[in-house]
This record gives sequence, C-alpha cells and structure tokens, in this order.
Amino acid sequence: MTATVSLRGVSKNFGAVQALIDVDLEIRSGEVLAVVGDNGAGKSTLMSVASGSTTVSTGVLSIDGAPVKFASPADARRHGIVASPQQLALCDNLDVVENLYLGHETTGRMGLMDEVQMEHNARELLDSLAAKIPDVRVPVHALSGGQRRSVSIARALLGSPRVILLDEPTNALGVRQTAQILTLIGRLRARGHAVVLASHSITDVLAVADRIVVMRLGRLVAEYQAASTTVEELLGAITGATTTLNTGSNPTVSTGAMSAVNLSRHTADGAHNAIR
Repeated sequence: MTATVSLRGVSKNFGAVQALIDVDLEIRSGEVLAVVGDNGAGKSTLMSVASGSTTVSTGVLSIDGAPVKFASPADARRHGIVASPQQLALCDNLDVVENLYLGHETTGRMGLMDEVQMEHNARELLDSLAAKIPDVRVPVHALSGGQRRSVSIARALLGSPRVILLDEPTNALGVRQTAQILTLIGRLRARGHAVVLASHSITDVLAVADRIVVMRLGRLVAEYQAASTTVEELLGAITGATTTLNTGSNPTVSTGAMSAVNLSRHTADGAHNAIR
C-alpha cells in the first residue's frame, strides 16, 4: 500500500528535551495506524508535528513523495491533513450545525448563510459516519461525550481530508460510547481515509487498527500488524521488556522485565488498566 504521508528522520527538541528522536513512519490511505506508548513517549508530539501544530527540528515530512513544511495547522489542512485533538475544540453554547461550520459557513445568494443547506449537509455527514445524534440543532452541551467526539471528528472531515489524526478519541468514554467511536473510525477507513489513532487503550487499538507502532522515550521502537500481535507483545514494547526492535519479526523479551507484563497477562482489560 502506497504511503500518503511519510516521516523520515524526524526529531523535535524543546530546549534540551528531545521529544522525538529520528522517527521514520509511513501513513497509508485506507488504513488505521495506531500509535501507542506510555505518558511522555512522544505520541502527542508526533501528532502535533503531523498536524502542523509543531515544526520539526530535523528530518523530512513528505506527502506523496514530495517534501513539505507546515507553518500552521491551516497549512496541513490545505495538504489534506486534519486533527481531532484530545481536548475538544467545541463551543458548548452552539448547536451541532453551528459547531460543524464555525469559521467555514456555507453562504447563498447575497452572501447570507445558507442555514438549510448547512443543516442538510450536517445530517448527511453524521449519518454517513453512523454517528448517533438524533437532533443536529441541540446545543453541544446537551450531548454525551461520545456524541461530542463524533461532532469533533465530523468537523475535521469538512473539506474532504485524506489524513485524519485522532488523539485519544475514546478517553473518558463509557463502553457504549467507545464502541460508537470505534465504529466511526472503521467508517473513516472504509471511506478511504488514512487514520492515525494515538491511544493508551490497547483493547481499543486491537479492535480497530490495521498497524500498530510503539513509541518509547521519543523513539519509534516497534511496529506490528494488529491481526498478528498480542497484548503481551505490545506491553513488552511499551514498558521496555522487549530487548530488540521489532519491524516485522518477533521481538525477544527479557525474562526479568517480563514480570511487569505478567501482572496484566490475564485479560485485555487488565493490560489497559496497567498502563494508564
């Protein structure tokens, strides 16, 4: 599968702190790429670099093989890359339609906002994502956490982007709301989007991802095909129990370090809780 976006040797320093170190990564259309790692591993910085919120210190970011430099998220959006941040940028006092089109209003004759067209388009977009929002004219503050996240993701889709970056989209959601968001992510993949999912939740990642990369201390230390990996392998890479890098072959595991993984071997839920 051809890479839509690629990062080669990307590093990011904040003063003396190295947040990203020599990261190589490919983001492909029609695929969900999950980025996992402990707090401080570099996941959010990686998403910030890809979305144009942060400039790289060294390295090259390319789209369809052509090097690009983003000065802002608006630059990234013009190149087809958008982000739905962990902290939702929604206005609680506005309804769903107003939030979706805030700053991107559709106008009709004489330059007036076309409320009817915006409402129709909003319903059509949310329905295509299987988002369970019965009334698009309800204020956002009245929506559940899952519904609010759906609105944020739908807003990112305006303009038909190619790459969608989701930072902890299921954070603080209940079981049913999490299932709704994972279904929505599957719909994005089916529409041909490249989806990058940064998450702490191994269970969510294994449920929806095609490919999983592990970040640790600013480095990309392992890559797995989701269909053929296990919770134990992912935990081993996240905690440092694996002693060699994995780029497709099976990693080796330190028996001494494996005790940390054994605490969470029994269930995927236990593994999820162990790394939170």
